[in-house]
Amino acid sequence: MRDLRLIDMFCGAGLFSAGFQDAGFRPVLAIDVAGDAIASYNRNVAAVAVTGSVTQFDSIPEASVLIAGPPCQGFSTLGRQDPLDKRNSLALEVPRWAAASNADVVVVENVPPFLRSSHWRAMADQLEACGYEVTTWVLDAADHGTPQFRTRGFTIASKVGLPAAPVPTARANAAEAFSRCVNSKDPMHTWPEPTALAASRIRLVPPKGDKRDIMRLAPEICPASWAKVGCQATDVWGRMDPDKPANTLRCTFQNPSKGRYLHPTEDRVLSLREGARLQGVPDDWTFVGKPYPVARQIGNGVPVPLARAVATQVMALTQRHISKAA
Repeated sequence: MRDLRLIDMFCGAGLFSAGFQDAGFRPVLAIDVAGDAIASYNRNVAAVAVTGSVTQFDSIPEASVLIAGPPCQGFSTLGRQDPLDKRNSLALEVPRWAAASNADVVVVENVPPFLRSSHWRAMADQLEACGYEVTTWVLDAADHGTPQFRTRGFTIASKVGLPAAPVPTARANAAEAFSRCVNSKDPMHTWPEPTALAASRIRLVPPKGDKRDIMRLAPEICPASWAKVGCQATDVWGRMDPDKPANTLRCTFQNPSKGRYLHPTEDRVLSLREGARLQGVPDDWTFVGKPYPVARQIGNGVPVPLARAVATQVMALTQRHISKAA
């Protein structure tokens, strides 16, 4: 297999790159504005990552494949979906980097609403003007070996033909994150200690339960807002169901008020290691930074198995192109 060079824009801690590396690509440059994420990338993936803005970086080497995960906050249904969010325009740097790197294939990951945005249309138009053929995929990580429901939109731009979309595989359940023992010395098997009030709430949540059980059993320790919200946001203060893929892991997965992030049986939130496992991160990875920045690095990443599924299709395409050109 030919050694194919890879560039990763908005690389975060490197989960997207890791999937491509597993498929046979070799990272030669990665860039992100978050210094702690860059340190994690260099520790776990390859020592090629730099801290900086994609808008101000010009030393772009040649590469076979360019991948990018531009900020999603302006498009995500969990955010404000603000069309004026300044970060939205960062996706328009992708065509410049594609041209500078002379990449055969470009893969851009984001939330599915991005694919319906004017920014996506502008990016796609610019890529087509550079000679790329463009298609899109909407994939759920749970269908590709990740023990987590996480739907993402992928834009594939290619000068060497379009790859086939990855075929779904058997789903993995969240039990994957909890069934294997964790080394007692693992610095990532940590979680925040709850306040006395939070602890009293967590103890009341039965297996697969959530805030509705707390409201039923001890309404006096529930804020008035819970009653006003009613049947909305029922996943908060919820225990994970180990028999299903986990809910989408957010950056705030160590906060029980943000989703179904309580351990299935223990009275605590997920550990950083358990969160990493739900993203398909190998246990020999350790992240750089304090707990919340590490949780953000984990929650912001493309699940490694999903990245690998996409990368495998891209590798098959590039290898076919190489064979034809030989």
